[in-house]
Amino acid sequence: MSARGRGLSPDEAELWDRVARTVRPLEPRRVISRKAVEAAATTAPMPLPPKRVKGRVPPPLPAPPPAPAAPRALDRHGLDSTWDRRLAKGVLEPDFTLDLHGASLEAAHARLDHGLTLAIAQGARVVLLVTGRARPHDPADRGSRRGAIRAKFLDWVEAGPHASRIAAIRPAHPRHGGGGAVYIVLRKGR
Repeated sequence: MSARGRGLSPDEAELWDRVARTVRPLEPRRVISRKAVEAAATTAPMPLPPKRVKGRVPPPLPAPPPAPAAPRALDRHGLDSTWDRRLAKGVLEPDFTLDLHGASLEAAHARLDHGLTLAIAQGARVVLLVTGRARPHDPADRGSRRGAIRAKFLDWVEAGPHASRIAAIRPAHPRHGGGGAVYIVLRKGR
């Protein structure tokens, strides 16, 4: 129950008025228009700021959840069945060929980024990427033995600047290199 609800004595009322005059509000009063109230009712509610306790700093607001990771290029289903059939039969001729096998990892990574930049600039849709055949090896040894480019190129493509421009990555037909190559299908330029 409030202090005024039980009926204060005249001495208590005078004391209460003196105390109330010495209090400063934490925030100045705000005048809210009817339009602002109606606009706020149609939008999502904003979280209230944490209350301040004298002498303590409120804890920070929780960070927003991280965005879901984009699927890897091989997992995307960015092609229709006609594209997949033409690639599987080897009917489609690549617009651009990029040969990485025989290069060091650093040189292959740089050549991949530069080659994709050129292919996009030329308006290519299908890039034939020759990586060399994958070699069975220990996953902990990834990157230091034969087949390292083949093992790493997906990581490079996924984290590279051209990831958003790639519609799909598919295995190459034997006439274009088979197990030692892949097709990178680029999205149409806008």
